[in-house]
Amino acid sequence: MTNLTVISGGLRQPSSTRLLADRLESAVRTEMGALRLNATSSIVELRPLGHTVIDAMLTGFAAPPLEEAFENVAAADGVIAVTPAFNASFSGLFKSFFDVLPEETLADMPVLIGATGGTERHSLVLEHALRPMFSYLHAIVSPRGVYAATADFGAGEGSGLSGRIGAAAADFARLVQGCGAHQRHDSFQDELTSMEQLLKDGSPPAP
Repeated sequence: MTNLTVISGGLRQPSSTRLLADRLESAVRTEMGALRLNATSSIVELRPLGHTVIDAMLTGFAAPPLEEAFENVAAADGVIAVTPAFNASFSGLFKSFFDVLPEETLADMPVLIGATGGTERHSLVLEHALRPMFSYLHAIVSPRGVYAATADFGAGEGSGLSGRIGAAAADFARLVQGCGAHQRHDSFQDELTSMEQLLKDGSPPAP
């Protein structure tokens, strides 16, 4: 079973960001079905976690709801991450969540990026903000992201947005298939294992 986690940074209810996230998730599951991959998915909504994210930034400790969200992401084989665009970048809450996410959680994780905004002028947010951030976190970013302006919603099936979603979902499904089950990274355990081997053999383990 392939586990997908959808991270929605929408700040309003109802949220066009959540709507795009749901459409991406549905399209990815359809494409994975065509590849004979059984998939299950879960959602991490950042809006209810706003206070706990800020608390974690100030104290260095994550409250149980935030720890649960971290575990949800860590257990995934692929992540779909969607944010609203503000001032030509991702939202502060979206960025803050990844600032407090434990290091290496997204290492070698396939990630499909998406963003919403009022106009098409912000569409480059995918390439100059989201893609560099996830690359820095050592994620494997899917080749095509999806940006949706307000005018894209309600255009119906066969619209440009539907086509972009379908193409991005097909790319991402193949990427997840190629990467296989995600191997979790535990930097603390890696250091402990290295130290144990160093004490045992007198030499560090091979990289």
